[in-house]
Amino acid sequence: MFEPLPTPAEMAAWDQTAIRGFGLKAELLMENAGAAALDVLNELRGPLAGQRVLLVAGGGNNGGDAFVLARRLLDAGALPLVLHTKPRAGYKGEARYHMDLARKAGAELRRLDPARAEQTLDGLPAPDILVDGLLGTGFKGQLSAEALGLVQAMNMIGEECFVLALDIPSGLCGETGMPRPEAVRANATVAFHAAKLGCALPHAEPYVGRLEARRIGIPQAACAAAPARQERITEAVFGLLKPPAPDLHKGKAGHVLVIGGSEGLSGAAQLCGLAALRAGAGLVTVACPRGVLHDVKAGMPDLMALPLGPDASGRFGPEGLEELLPHLPRFEAVVIGPGLGRDPGAAEFLAAFARGFARHFSMDLARAWAPPCIFDADALFHLAQTPALMAELPANAVLTPHPGEMARLLGVGMAGLQADRPAAARRFSTEHKQVLVLKGAGTIVGQDGLLRLCAMSAPNLAVGGSGDVLAGVMAACLARGVEPGLAACLGVTWHALAGRLLSRQYPGRGNLASDIANALPQVLKELHPC
Repeated sequence: MFEPLPTPAEMAAWDQTAIRGFGLKAELLMENAGAAALDVLNELRGPLAGQRVLLVAGGGNNGGDAFVLARRLLDAGALPLVLHTKPRAGYKGEARYHMDLARKAGAELRRLDPARAEQTLDGLPAPDILVDGLLGTGFKGQLSAEALGLVQAMNMIGEECFVLALDIPSGLCGETGMPRPEAVRANATVAFHAAKLGCALPHAEPYVGRLEARRIGIPQAACAAAPARQERITEAVFGLLKPPAPDLHKGKAGHVLVIGGSEGLSGAAQLCGLAALRAGAGLVTVACPRGVLHDVKAGMPDLMALPLGPDASGRFGPEGLEELLPHLPRFEAVVIGPGLGRDPGAAEFLAAFARGFARHFSMDLARAWAPPCIFDADALFHLAQTPALMAELPANAVLTPHPGEMARLLGVGMAGLQADRPAAARRFSTEHKQVLVLKGAGTIVGQDGLLRLCAMSAPNLAVGGSGDVLAGVMAACLARGVEPGLAACLGVTWHALAGRLLSRQYPGRGNLASDIANALPQVLKELHPC
């Protein structure tokens, strides 16, 4: 269900464990990396015989990978030319070993002065393939003026040929996926052993291109000794959904409660409920202020309703909580927040709910567990206003902030948060016991400091109500018995695939949030065609 996404530091630790702990030769791992790069080129650009390949080799191990690839390209009948940024005496260890081996094998190697990179590159025959072996995952900070000039020159050449980056495009941060300040724009990146976190983030795609992770011989035991703290969610997560039993009925398919839908905001609760039903929940009930009961039910006969509070009120208030609490044991999952409202009464209701929920289930000895809760939308607004309430939330709760809500919860600026979303998610998930779903392109699920990334972006999801749909999908997964952290991973993946599916019907966007909900069953059909 998950693939590791190491940071550069974690990857370096795996390398060293393989070399020092297991006795693997560094030269062998570099040889395997070059072989993996050749395999990717063969698959994407083969046959390679007769093709001109320009390889730019930096002064570290990334340059060493380029030397291996040049030798192997020569053997494949290609015409490689390696431009190396350091004099021969400047290369050490395995990089020097493979530089000398490539030279002995007959590969053409030339010294490239980074200060004169543009003039040198302009004077060369146009290549069919450009290989970026300038900087590896060890790159930190900002590109120097010389390195920036070389990256810019490589990007000009890359406009007319295929570009392959070795391990990571030069200039890209391996943790955040941000260019520093520019990066090589590759058509494909071959990631050695595992994709690095920064490369998997959707905003890095214009630089990474097609991401191909290839094993290079590092023992799994070396990785297991210090597991990566980030993982990518794969479509295997759908294995968490059990096939429907022949005797299934609505009472066994999970009952979801949506608490929301105040005056003027009934649509949010409706969308959440619709998504829960489309994701397989057997029953959905919306708990709403009594005064908006007809609005919540309008056009939605599939939803049941639980009216709360005084007859005329269209807003939430703490007086409705005592009506609600006795009903909670009937539900397998609860969503609170879609259309809850931001007025003081809604804030009081949320605070009373958080405290009353814990009190009710601690006193209910007949029920060994409380239904897991998703805190979404307006519930997150109120939590940000009253941070002390976080301590009142149950440990199995799921919080689903978009970037603006996340910035408020952490008390940071939006720009800083978006510049390093993984760091923000890690901070929250280490400070709080609940499951975090940080929404956006590349949604991150955080739990106990472990981050799980949905590496998909789907512009068709960028529509009002999309978040309400996501909450409903996750609630349905919870109601079907999936553990909260895994239900969050399943829900965000299902939601993202629905967005991608809609891009076929609405290539220029224009779909509605209800279309996202209605596409959910079709996603399963495409994953498991009859």
